Amino acid sequence: MSCNKQKIELLAPAGDEEKLRSALHFGADAVYLALERYGLRTASRNFSLVSLAKALEYAHEREAKVYVTLNILAHETDFDGLAETAKTLEKMGVDAVIVSDAGVFQVVREETSLPIHISTQASLMNARSVQFWGDQGANRVVLARELSLSEIGTIRKQIDPKLELECFVHGAMCISVSGRCLLSNYMTGRDANRGDCAQACRWKYALMEETRPGEYFPIEEEERGTFIMNSKDLCLLPYLPELLANGIGSLKIEGRVKSAYYVGTVVHAYRMALDALENGSWSEDLVAYCLKEIQKTSHRALTTGFLFGTPGAEGQNYASTSYIQEYDFVGIVTAVHEEKNTISVEVRNAFSVGDALEMMTVGKTLFWNVSAIFAENGEALERAKTPKSIVILPKPGDCSAGDMVRRAKQREPEF
Repeated sequence: MSCNKQKIELLAPAGDEEKLRSALHFGADAVYLALERYGLRTASRNFSLVSLAKALEYAHEREAKVYVTLNILAHETDFDGLAETAKTLEKMGVDAVIVSDAGVFQVVREETSLPIHISTQASLMNARSVQFWGDQGANRVVLARELSLSEIGTIRKQIDPKLELECFVHGAMCISVSGRCLLSNYMTGRDANRGDCAQACRWKYALMEETRPGEYFPIEEEERGTFIMNSKDLCLLPYLPELLANGIGSLKIEGRVKSAYYVGTVVHAYRMALDALENGSWSEDLVAYCLKEIQKTSHRALTTGFLFGTPGAEGQNYASTSYIQEYDFVGIVTAVHEEKNTISVEVRNAFSVGDALEMMTVGKTLFWNVSAIFAENGEALERAKTPKSIVILPKPGDCSAGDMVRRAKQREPEF
């Protein structure tokens, strides 16, 4: 199966500069990020105008696009300085802004000629709503996560062919429709619709009867607790051909507050899958390999969400607060020394001589046992253990700066 009619965009999260570099290194066509105001992820480091300028230069040198999120549900005070910010983004060369609030949209449209993408926060689930935003001047719509594949196809057929459609294909799912949640604000005072979600849907809950304060009764799901609002992670990689056939032009990965290793790993898997679609090498073995790669980063159990209809509790509920983490990120390649056949690695987690490691490079994975570790001054080491220190390793194969090194966690023996 191949897809040669159009270039499909792979869109990755960039919560900070390191995540942006990781996303682009492993093959993202575009990244989305936030400034210190107006975005929906205050927990990520986000970008100042100075660091955004550097990010734009870095991305554009690699022919990648940068989209800036202005997707809060705005209060009156949020409009202070908004027009000036939008004009600055236009002058800087931002490729588009992502908006959910009609007032924010109006300001951007009136004050700039920036392309505007309508956020999934707008909860767009039908062709009329999608086309409405197109008629107002939006260039792209990010569809609600709650749509099925057939609904996506119907929308594509009924709207202007020039209006682009984007959808989420991977990452955390929210209990509320398109992430428009009041639970966090009600319980903690942290407004999810202004970027400060406390993830209250991930917490463990119990029932208390009114006349028996302090007596908590579990609403049993299983022996470890009750997590009635906690969703599995979305993963639509096996169904990319169907999404593309139904008119999706941009595939979006969630995760601005996840690690650079997570971003790189997921982008790597989806890049291989998209490349296989485009060159005609798509296969079940390739899909299995990509899914295995995804599960080498920290994740919850996976779900297809609403792609094939309402999933129900069994299909979507994740009955734990814990992540599945079978691999450790141990380092990132900072330089390759061809003349010495060595690499410099910035240490992220400790590893030792003799450890079996994997290196995630662009398009493939290298496997090797560490035969030697050296400090930068040439001193032989038995163990690399200082975070952010640089060590020198024998080169395991073709690799480049930006590639990532990982190690499978030790498993307890089975009895």
